Amino acid sequence: MRPFSLLAVFALPYAVWAQEAAPVVIPSGTPFAVTIQKNAKMKKDEVVRGELVYAVYDHDRLVLPAKTVVTGSVVELTADHTRRVHARLRGDFTPFHVPVVRFSSVTMADGRTLPLVTGTATNGAPVYRLVAPPPRKGGFIAQQLGQVKDAAKDRIKVVTGPDKGDRLVQFLYSQLPYHPERIAKNTAWTVETAEPLALPVKAEAVPQPGVVAPDASPKTWIVQAYLEDPMSSETSKAGETIRAVVAEPILNGDGSVAVPQGAVLTGAVTAAKPARSFGRVGELRFSFRELTLPGASPMAVQAQVTGADGAEDMAMNSEGEVKPKPKDKIAVPLILIGLAFRPLDRDNGRHMLRKDAAGSNAVGVIGFVVGTAAKQPNLAAGIGFYGAAISVYERWLRKGKPVAFTKDTRVVIQTTGRRSAAMKPTVQ
Repeated sequence: MRPFSLLAVFALPYAVWAQEAAPVVIPSGTPFAVTIQKNAKMKKDEVVRGELVYAVYDHDRLVLPAKTVVTGSVVELTADHTRRVHARLRGDFTPFHVPVVRFSSVTMADGRTLPLVTGTATNGAPVYRLVAPPPRKGGFIAQQLGQVKDAAKDRIKVVTGPDKGDRLVQFLYSQLPYHPERIAKNTAWTVETAEPLALPVKAEAVPQPGVVAPDASPKTWIVQAYLEDPMSSETSKAGETIRAVVAEPILNGDGSVAVPQGAVLTGAVTAAKPARSFGRVGELRFSFRELTLPGASPMAVQAQVTGADGAEDMAMNSEGEVKPKPKDKIAVPLILIGLAFRPLDRDNGRHMLRKDAAGSNAVGVIGFVVGTAAKQPNLAAGIGFYGAAISVYERWLRKGKPVAFTKDTRVVIQTTGRRSAAMKPTVQ
């Protein structure tokens, strides 16, 4: 046997091993959405152990599945001034903070822990998928009654929903003048990798786009994408260009790649209205109209935003418009005003403790203790009217809540497939 042939035989196992051990490199700037499954202490250097909310893809193949464990820490605590002012008005003197987190490691399925370098994130909040409901019917009164029902359901969840014991404890804590802080479970952050991450994943054949005959009729795809450009009802203008990057590949029925990961959707802000005084909330609406595949020219698509990750107090209507959930502007202030009058109903001095408690409870435990201990109906009524005034201010006079979507917010877009060449995987 020739020396060259012998060398080839001995080199073959090494070549196979090298192919299997070839790492997959996730580039810097890749978004990681991480959520924690347990409560964490609100303190600096606290270890934060979370899971990926969404899977991470590289060149149309899965490299990090959802629920992959990611570990980091709280690197800083910043003061939450807005929440502090709001709490002080209600007799809550807790020094609220906002945690700044950074993630430093990722744990693979086989138990190996790899170093991870990410940027910091501060906008931590539970992630809720905003989905457009059917349009509401009825006039102003019917809408107000609907809002009262929604508010009642939210209150009932305190004692009937998941983790009802913990919810009840936190509700009671919120009535105290001071209570410990924590980072609540299900809080999520979206961070970007600051340096490339090499994953020792077994190399697989990667489908490469190849042209096949176009379909006879366009298809409808549900596209998961990350916003490339931030938006806000306060700063965005109608007509402003926005982009979203496809996060997961869309496959046809035969396994061909219809929309690859990394494709770019281009659209525009169609309506933006800033939050204003007298409780008028911000409004934001956007849509996409073009799809650009890697290395190809833009093509027109019909697209509709059907979902987006946002805070629990946000809502999306049937037209894709996002704005804060409406507050029960009428029912709650009227109830508090009615309770504030209760201590003034002397009724021959009967049940005065109960009436004082009902009137003064609008300002939490401090109001309850002062209003009942003083045994002064006028004082208890004054505390009740103060609580009612705060409720009126927050719902009718205070500046409304703005709408904002940060970079890397996850959105769901329903698109109609193009009438052009599709892509078929070819193994190289």
